[in-house]
Amino acid sequence: MALGFFSRLRTLRQDVLGLNRRNHELGIPLNAPQFVALVDNKRATKEALASRDLPVPKTFASLRTANDVRSMEEALAGRSSFVMKPTRGAGGEGIVVIVDRSGSDFIKASGERLRWPDLHMQATEILSGAFAVSQAYDEVLIEERLEMHPALSRFAYRGVPDVRVLVAHGVPILAMMRLPTKRSDGRANLHLGGVGVGLNLATGRAVYGTWGEHPLVLHPDTHAPLAELVVPHWEAVLQVAATCFDCIPLGYFGVDLVVDPHKGPCVLELNARPGLGIQLANHMGLRPILGQLLAALPSAGSPATDRVALGLHVYRMCVMARERRT
Repeated sequence: MALGFFSRLRTLRQDVLGLNRRNHELGIPLNAPQFVALVDNKRATKEALASRDLPVPKTFASLRTANDVRSMEEALAGRSSFVMKPTRGAGGEGIVVIVDRSGSDFIKASGERLRWPDLHMQATEILSGAFAVSQAYDEVLIEERLEMHPALSRFAYRGVPDVRVLVAHGVPILAMMRLPTKRSDGRANLHLGGVGVGLNLATGRAVYGTWGEHPLVLHPDTHAPLAELVVPHWEAVLQVAATCFDCIPLGYFGVDLVVDPHKGPCVLELNARPGLGIQLANHMGLRPILGQLLAALPSAGSPATDRVALGLHVYRMCVMARERRT
């Protein structure tokens, strides 16, 4: 996977989409403020997606006041597995994943043990806006913990990997898998120390691996060869990602999904400001992809299936163009 890394990196520099260009050419003109505000609220996003029968984790509780926090024990009675997260958080900050209970202890994905006072304190910090994008008042969302598909178990450390699919004009254009590590405390977010694995958009197979800004061949903790990673139910992953646009019509966004062994692909959240590390993970810049897409935009009302097919066509064209140059 590291063969020819530096020659590909030189090509990538010519094609990469930068932060300013992303904001001024995609985010601002394509994403209406009311839809950005909607996806910045995880609870509201889930409700909107569920109303269109898109798969999302079950919500166990939504805590909005100090009184709600004090009644949290009742809301979680009998539950040994759940996720607590800020409704308006970003980047994985403030999320607590509980995988089991032992007596009065709650066990995190990392193996750390928490008790009720720890959960109350975390919920109170979330309410105060400590992890919110705007640093303002927030809500606590407690939801179902999705499970890891057995096909991916070799590639994750104590957490559940997720898939990020970029969608532009309703068309899936690029994807990667984010893998939890010991450094990331069992979370999949790249800036927390997760591994990014670029995926062939047509097959869901790994094409490159990166950890930070460095190429990676083996998972740093499990030592599984990243080249062997294949995302199960890949066609369904792309179909769900494209259908999110029909529910919340942002012109450019990221869809984060988990492939649950029982439910299939489930949407964790949408992101109106998706990070640009997906380009490094794929060794493929977004500028030529977006250029090809703009030359063949789907007509209004095109079904998700047609938009997925268009995305695959654009992706293959860009892969062939890149190979000719390298």
